[in-house]
Amino acid sequence: MPLFSLDDLHQAIDFVQKLVPPTPTHHWPLLTKRTGVNVYVKHENHTPIGAFKARGVPLFVHELAQSGAPLKGLVAATRGNHGQAVALAATQHGIPSVIVVPEGNSLEKNAAMDAFGGELIIAGADFEASRVVAAQIGEDRGFHMVPPFHADIVKGVATYAYELFQSAPPLAAVYVPIGMGSGICGLITARDLLGLETEIIGVVAENAPSYGLSFDAGEIIGTDTVSTFADGIACRAPDKSAFEIIKHGASRVIQLKEDEIANAMRYFYSDTHNIAEPAAAASLAGLIREKEEYAGKNVGVILSGSNVDAPVYQEVMAGKTPVV
Repeated sequence: MPLFSLDDLHQAIDFVQKLVPPTPTHHWPLLTKRTGVNVYVKHENHTPIGAFKARGVPLFVHELAQSGAPLKGLVAATRGNHGQAVALAATQHGIPSVIVVPEGNSLEKNAAMDAFGGELIIAGADFEASRVVAAQIGEDRGFHMVPPFHADIVKGVATYAYELFQSAPPLAAVYVPIGMGSGICGLITARDLLGLETEIIGVVAENAPSYGLSFDAGEIIGTDTVSTFADGIACRAPDKSAFEIIKHGASRVIQLKEDEIANAMRYFYSDTHNIAEPAAAASLAGLIREKEEYAGKNVGVILSGSNVDAPVYQEVMAGKTPVV
């Protein structure tokens, strides 16, 4: 049973496109030459926050406001892109926001969240620890907790999938990174609502394999730690609702090596002159891993964001793989 209907998705498009103009889908000849696959890149790095998250959270907050729920403020835990979207949505509604990030989080993402109007709090060793702190702040201040996964967030995110499927030729497959699951679930739901046969392939890091392990086992498997430089997919506890959609709607979930992700960042730059944050580059890394399977076919790749700290990017462009 889909999370929402096609009519719901069309209404979401009407709302989201007032805030996030449709992002381009480009066919890049050098990527096609590199892979032997007709690659179509969905450029979610071109949203107002430089990531696909700009679509989901504003719709979630809008739906909350429309329901009459009291909105004293918003609070969220994040590694960065979700937090920027929360701060942006709160500012749009004239309410405060608190964004909790783990220790050692991206300095440039932290700065962006602050610039969008969020009160930044650094607490916890990783995202899961930060989420506990955020929940307590929400209770103490009476702020609404904005989760990383919710049907309304997926509905907003699914607008990028709709744009992709409408602008690209029929696609054999789409590769998409999995953080907490809204991106891949938006793709799966939009594909199903449109009645398409496109395979959806999720990608994660070997060093943050929870969704991959869970998909292979058919049940949720968490991990105690994560140690990937791809912070946007540094998940150790899958969302149950997201996992159910992925389990039934994805073809597979690939676990990638850190070197594969770093290489894909370099390829995105050399072949398209776009900056891809590590999590976003993982989608291209997944396609490169499986390029023989789709030789000569049309395949989509989600460039989900471009928010990467300069020192990390410089290290990657120098031919190195950052170690966490």
